[in-house]
Amino acid sequence: MSHDSTPQPLTAAPGTPLRGRLRPPGDKSISHRAMILGLLSQGETRVEGLLEGDDVLRTAAAAKALGAGVERLGAGRWRVRGVGIGGLGDPADVLDFGNAGTGSRLMMGVVGGQPVTATFDGDASLRSRPMRRILDPLTRMGTQVLAEAEGGRVPLTLRGPKEAIPITYETPAASAQIKSAVLLAGLNAPGVTTVIEAAATRDHTERMLRLFGATVVVEPHGPGGHGRKVALTGQPTLRGTDVVVPADPSSAAFPLVAALIVPGSDVVIEGVMMNPLRIGLITTLLEMGAQIERVAEREEGGETVADLRVRASRLTGVDVPAERAPAMIDEYPVLAVAASFAEGRTRMNGLHELRVKESDRLAAVAAGLAANGVRHAVEGDDLVVEGDGAAAPGGGTVATHLDHRIAMAFLVLGLAARNPVTVDDGAMIATSFPSFLPTMQALGGRIEA
Repeated sequence: MSHDSTPQPLTAAPGTPLRGRLRPPGDKSISHRAMILGLLSQGETRVEGLLEGDDVLRTAAAAKALGAGVERLGAGRWRVRGVGIGGLGDPADVLDFGNAGTGSRLMMGVVGGQPVTATFDGDASLRSRPMRRILDPLTRMGTQVLAEAEGGRVPLTLRGPKEAIPITYETPAASAQIKSAVLLAGLNAPGVTTVIEAAATRDHTERMLRLFGATVVVEPHGPGGHGRKVALTGQPTLRGTDVVVPADPSSAAFPLVAALIVPGSDVVIEGVMMNPLRIGLITTLLEMGAQIERVAEREEGGETVADLRVRASRLTGVDVPAERAPAMIDEYPVLAVAASFAEGRTRMNGLHELRVKESDRLAAVAAGLAANGVRHAVEGDDLVVEGDGAAAPGGGTVATHLDHRIAMAFLVLGLAARNPVTVDDGAMIATSFPSFLPTMQALGGRIEA
């Protein structure tokens, strides 16, 4: 999505039950990392099931600009010929990441640890997002920030050192992006780079680094072992490998919640990643009384996956603990939609990180709920939604603020609400779920431009 794309409003309306089977797009987190580690490896990496949304394609373009051979072989099938750690070249042009917060931040870690100079930019949404939390540890590792927009935002220019300085870094917030950027910079450090996090965040970077040949040691940390201490031995030889990308649980969340709240629905969602650090939404929905059955569990791409049979359910409000937030940080908008149809109060605690996503998601969710007649309150960093066990009123228009998850969440609300719901722009949905519209329509959902 370019900086000046024409908005594409979409409207979802209640209709028939949702029925059928679908496989969501490949996991975005795995897709980004497959491209990045393919770049940093020696030899060839083949990727199956890559998410071909705009975010990941921007990361692929950046990998190519930094020297990798990147080739699309077919639908979801890609080949990356890497240059190895220390083998990157200065890109000839700005690395434009569009809306891709993950891709841009992880690639800052790559550039920040290598002897190259690169300028990062993106769309209006990305330009508004804070990057200082990434730049602070990178500068300790030897990265020079040659230029930056106000507040440490893009556009910004980084120059990496000949060798990065290994550090021990305690993340100021539960963020897999911060952790990953430090670890990726640490690949070119002569020693051990350690990241300490108070609450465990998604561990795809650690898993994939091991898959490509790095030595990564992970230990529990802090009270109750809820945190993690991650130690990477620097300057490994990464080897190209084959990666099968499992279906993205964050994308699966939208048809999953739609099937729960549209009366009479019965849907099977295939091949969903069941990584324990990514299924906080499923855990919460089961607590609310959701009928979600895991079947055909198996291994794909180093991760456990399963098919999920989801049937329309009567939901009850619950209290969602703050420590669960890292395992479902992208799913709170659609959880708020589910809570709108539940009986009683749902309280989502500790949502500070939602304020620094593609939009201020906490404010955007609250505004969307208000526009559609849902009783709610924001209390500090907590979101409280009051449901009466019946369909939400709907009938509103939601400002998406260029945020794909806000757009999809409120389209899901419109499929089950008493009145149609409109989002002001659905163009950016392509960043993570390019087939969202035809997928939902094939299940019986009424969503139209």
